[in-house]
Amino acid sequence: MKTATLTALSLVAFLGGASAQTPSAVPTTGAESPRSVGTSGAAAANDYRLAAGDKLRIEVYKDNQLSQSLQVRPDGKITLPLVGDVAAAGRTSVELRDAIGAALNAYITNPVVTVIVVEATPQVVFVTGEVNKPGPVPLVNGRISVLQALAVAGGFTDFANKKDIRILRKGSAGMQTLKFNYKDAVEGDTMREPPALQAGDTVIVK
Repeated sequence: MKTATLTALSLVAFLGGASAQTPSAVPTTGAESPRSVGTSGAAAANDYRLAAGDKLRIEVYKDNQLSQSLQVRPDGKITLPLVGDVAAAGRTSVELRDAIGAALNAYITNPVVTVIVVEATPQVVFVTGEVNKPGPVPLVNGRISVLQALAVAGGFTDFANKKDIRILRKGSAGMQTLKFNYKDAVEGDTMREPPALQAGDTVIVK
């Protein structure tokens, strides 16, 4: 009986010592506050890109005057105190956050900025020119390729130049013109993934 009691007490003491050596979970704090929580790298490439008409909430930590509820203007920009106009259309919320943070660095030490998309405009691209059903084409789950958009637009008319299709894209750097050769894409020896369109793109078939 004494042996059993001593064995039990030894077991309890051993378990108590082991648990004392296990560190408890504590929150970690970085040396510097991050600008905001957001995705980066490859994940950011697939994020929603802002467009004219989107409603945003810009939060600047501990600064109520700089924190604003805004709508992206038709020219693709927003206006903030101190920094003035900032290009928003064509950027992800993370890219816009970084741009605002960089602009505020001249006025605030280590600004912490958060960009929230409160309401997004319907995501569409536009197909015009020598197609059978020109007009807006909705994006499916935020994505559509140029081949898919042309198919939804009813395909080409008899006069379409399939070798010289233009894609107009308005981004933070201004208007871009991309070229697409439909015949090479569908008849070429090397099949490549067709370029993906972004919300607001205009596809022009001459």
